[in-house]
Amino acid sequence: MNKLHVKTGDTVEIISGKEKGKRGKILSADPAKGLVIVEGLNIHTKHKKARRQTEESEIVKVEGAIRACKVMRVCPKCDKTTRPAHKLADGKKTTVCKKCGAEI
Repeated sequence: MNKLHVKTGDTVEIISGKEKGKRGKILSADPAKGLVIVEGLNIHTKHKKARRQTEESEIVKVEGAIRACKVMRVCPKCDKTTRPAHKLADGKKTTVCKKCGAEI
């Protein structure tokens, strides 16, 4: 089983590719494939065919998947990208920011 350094709901910044420097919230994560879908980024057009006579065919814009290694978590306190660090406190493992030390 693979693990990701980010999870659903985290704010991330894209660190490489055509969307480099843009930020968004993770909508879904797939640890088995190592992919994440970020809200409002990596937009693709999808042609949707009408299945009934009452429906209309249309072109829909959807978010595409991005490799998890191309995103980096953003610290909510210092608003900088950071690698996750782990700290043991009272027998609980917590994730902290390497730059400011705040709990993420």
